[in-house]
Amino acid sequence: MNKQDLEQLKQQYQDTPIPKELDFVVRKALQENGGTTMENKRSHKGIKIAAASVAAAFVVITAGANISPVFAATMGDVPVVGSLVKVLTFREYTMDDGTYHANIKTPAVEGLESNKPLENSLNQKYMEENKKLYEQFEAEVAELKKNGGGHFGVDSGYEVKCDDDAILSIGRYVVNTVGSSSTTMKYDTIDKKNQVLITLPSLFKDEQYVEVISKNIRQQMIDQNKADPDKIYWVEGIDAGEGTELFQNISAEQNFYINTDHKLVVSFDKYEVAPGYMGVVDFVIPTDLIRDLLVGNDYIR
Repeated sequence: MNKQDLEQLKQQYQDTPIPKELDFVVRKALQENGGTTMENKRSHKGIKIAAASVAAAFVVITAGANISPVFAATMGDVPVVGSLVKVLTFREYTMDDGTYHANIKTPAVEGLESNKPLENSLNQKYMEENKKLYEQFEAEVAELKKNGGGHFGVDSGYEVKCDDDAILSIGRYVVNTVGSSSTTMKYDTIDKKNQVLITLPSLFKDEQYVEVISKNIRQQMIDQNKADPDKIYWVEGIDAGEGTELFQNISAEQNFYINTDHKLVVSFDKYEVAPGYMGVVDFVIPTDLIRDLLVGNDYIR
């Protein structure tokens, strides 16, 4: 495909009319994220400068480490997401000296041509998160060395949960290992056509979804335990042990993503609602249960 073909495709993509129900979702997301305000446009240059500064700081920190890291700035060729929007590995840091291990991959989103402030803010967030993660790793290694050594590892990366013409849903994980391991996940879901960040509240007409989804998750937990007693959740109806804080409700901004079937998936970190051996746990929410609460069916089907 030549440049002229790409430009024609891009113009067709941008000229396609937005359904009324989707337009409401987009306007809600823009209100929550400030995606296309004049103030954000004016701050575009500042965001780019800040992002560059963070990247430079990350290089300086790793170069000054006591151990010999191997840096690979990949700006890589990861498969194109849709026609215009793609995710790639911006930077990868690896180190392994037997007792201390780090593998940190920083994603970057490209192609949000009509919403550069969103693209830059996401990429700045990813760089700052991994900069902080490395600083914590360096501090932990220094403390362990001071006290006679030990074992410590951190792995951070990302996985694409959904990649189609409508949305890009990215999951970013961090696994810390000191004896046992802990795992945290964070997600970003982007409307690729309208180039806005989709939040959980923006999908729904009002806050009724919190109780409806929470009730369904509590029931899924109980049903899973009945089918397999080894699946333990900290919820009323399952013996979780005295003093355990039981799951009641999701938060309004609960961790979520949209899967390849365009189903809403609510996610909990390791140890958040279950013992550690259960790991990160996800619950697919039946669309029929929430259909009447949704603004539209463009994302969740």
